Amino acid sequence: MSREDLHVVLVYPEIHWNTGNIGRSSLAASAQLHLIEPLGFSLDDRQVRRAGLDYWARVHPKVWSAWDVFEAELPNLGSPVFFSADSKNEFWDVDYRGPSTLIYGSESSGLPQEIRERYADRFVRLPMQDPELRSLNLSTSVAVVLFEALRQRR
Repeated sequence: MSREDLHVVLVYPEIHWNTGNIGRSSLAASAQLHLIEPLGFSLDDRQVRRAGLDYWARVHPKVWSAWDVFEAELPNLGSPVFFSADSKNEFWDVDYRGPSTLIYGSESSGLPQEIRERYADRFVRLPMQDPELRSLNLSTSVAVVLFEALRQRR
């Protein structure tokens, strides 16, 4: 597995420490991190670097100016998988052994409706036993799926 065949995409991320943690997890899994603007923080923010510890300089996130600019590149990256707590399909039913692109929405609102409609058949969720939980933390969700991909590829 290399940064050319496993990608993590954050669409409009809002919280700097989530992005820092996701950067560190991406680095650990040898995945390329992509950030779709607008971002809810500055990448120069001390908190992003702090969350990524001293590894942030090695993350080298690719920053895209808009979803449509990134979407044009999506066919070249690998099979897209979109994440939403309200999907009926579960993440562990996906085969991550080939080139894969894991796509997550912002912390407060998830992915935009137009993306949800266009890629409705590509959405999965992480199952939660407590029916009163709305969702898991974004950085936790990304880490769970990244390491499922590693498990499948071992």
